[in-house]
Amino acid sequence: MYALKQGIKSDPALRWDLPDRIFFGHGACHILAGVFLEYPPFSGFYAERIIPGDSFAGNHIYVTDGHIAFDYRGYSARLRLLEYHQMGWSRRYAPGWNCTIERVDFDLLDACDLNPRKMLGPDQYLRDPVPRAQRFIQRIDHHDAAAKAAKTAPMCHAPPINMPTMRTMTPPSTT
Repeated sequence: MYALKQGIKSDPALRWDLPDRIFFGHGACHILAGVFLEYPPFSGFYAERIIPGDSFAGNHIYVTDGHIAFDYRGYSARLRLLEYHQMGWSRRYAPGWNCTIERVDFDLLDACDLNPRKMLGPDQYLRDPVPRAQRFIQRIDHHDAAAKAAKTAPMCHAPPINMPTMRTMTPPSTT
């Protein structure tokens, strides 16, 4: 798992100058997920959020249909993405790193929704990251990449051993 050098995330110019995969993998994953959902190459995808427990680092947002997932690495089996993420952060903070998985119920491109969750809105980066995310997404052969990921994805929603069960957040009823 790649680790950013100290101070990069706090310097807008250094952060912006990161290669796309590192930029979207270290602090702008929600932007990539939000843009994906605005212009989805497939239907049925929604965003999920990995929320580290006990004040640990490791927050991550990706999109999924429950079997395959998409994030800064491209398409993968959802369970593989979760196992990779858990393994990387567990090594860094072993023992004790833990997390919950929640379905995202807020706007991934709205600073008012993002800031309370310690994420930047699109207008809070050095430049607008939305066109950057659109270009990143457009470079991918979605059908081929998703088909390859689907071949490795189990056809069930059961979480792997040691992964938390997904807890779906539902908005309050307005009736």
